[in-house]
Amino acid sequence: MPDREVEKIELEKDSYATYLCEWYRTGDQSSRHSLAIFRNFLSKNRLMITHYAVILFVLVPVAQRLRGELGDFFAGCIFTAELSTPFVSLGRVPIQPKQQHTLLYKVNGILTLTTFFLCRIRLFPFMYWSYGQQQGLSLLQVPFHIPFYCSVANAFLIAPQIYEFSLLCKKASQLFDAPPAKKDG
Repeated sequence: MPDREVEKIELEKDSYATYLCEWYRTGDQSSRHSLAIFRNFLSKNRLMITHYAVILFVLVPVAQRLRGELGDFFAGCIFTAELSTPFVSLGRVPIQPKQQHTLLYKVNGILTLTTFFLCRIRLFPFMYWSYGQQQGLSLLQVPFHIPFYCSVANAFLIAPQIYEFSLLCKKASQLFDAPPAKKDG
């Protein structure tokens, strides 16, 4: 199966899974997937939907078709960012039954932060460092020796990752700073 088809299927599954979370969160499982729930999902998740649309209709075609035989290493590194996705997704599961203070949730939170940082944040300096090593350049020289549009594209890719990582850190700090729940009886 071509890489573009695999990426398209993954994006559709992620979007549908997020929609199902919204459907279950509303607590209205008696009705079928109503238009009101779908509209609410769209309005609450504009950024995520835009993110998936840009990946599907811009980044994947560019990465797979327009670049030709160039940049396999960089394309592979960008796909590496998805290694954190299972941990991010698993973190949503205990939220539904209000199990955010379990050991599983906390361990998954640590794994989420670690993989997210390594695979989505640290990845970009690593790509520049690797290129510099191959070309005999220091890390700081690399941005001036690659095409300007590559650095701009990387800035557009890392900016939302940094933002999302800051949200994950804020959520983690709230979780670990919260006092343990008191048990009745």
